Amino acid sequence: MWDQEYATEQYVYGKLPNDFLKERYQAIPMGRVLLLAEGEGRNAVFLAKQGYAATAVDISSVGLEKAKKLAEQSAVDIELICEDLATFELGESQWDGIVSIYCHLPPALRQDLYKRIERALKPNGVFLLEGYRPAQLAYKTGGPPVAEMMIAKETLVKELPNLTFSHLEELEREVVEGINHHGVGAVVQAIGTLRQ
Repeated sequence: MWDQEYATEQYVYGKLPNDFLKERYQAIPMGRVLLLAEGEGRNAVFLAKQGYAATAVDISSVGLEKAKKLAEQSAVDIELICEDLATFELGESQWDGIVSIYCHLPPALRQDLYKRIERALKPNGVFLLEGYRPAQLAYKTGGPPVAEMMIAKETLVKELPNLTFSHLEELEREVVEGINHHGVGAVVQAIGTLRQ
């Protein structure tokens, strides 16, 4: 599905970084950052421009090929990994930051991934997330069509018990990211630090 989604000259989520990441990226310690379901590379390229060592993982080779082009156009290096998040090994104490921007997964997979995220962060490493919450179904401006793949504040607190959240907010905001996210959206934003 994602190969088809990205099989166009156009960057379907745009070339600019996610607004929340752009505003809050400095919460992530400088170093190695993993971007989950990173698609066409806009957020990885942005972080590379800020001096981070950015690694983008995505299931779509088509999306990652576009990410490679975007990095070349921007004169930065990013690491690209084509793997399914269901089986991707994040490692242990590997990452200064892990970023999840609109990475919506079935609950069982999400819960398993969140456990792997906690293991994969270095002590004091930061998890930064923006995603749609169930109220988004009323807006129809992006995201999956089922509530169980959405993310709520309570979900994050429950499924990431080893993180301390310095920012955790549910809000409505204008999301303008290419042709696929366009209009008012019901989102959750989070910045969590792995407790030592």
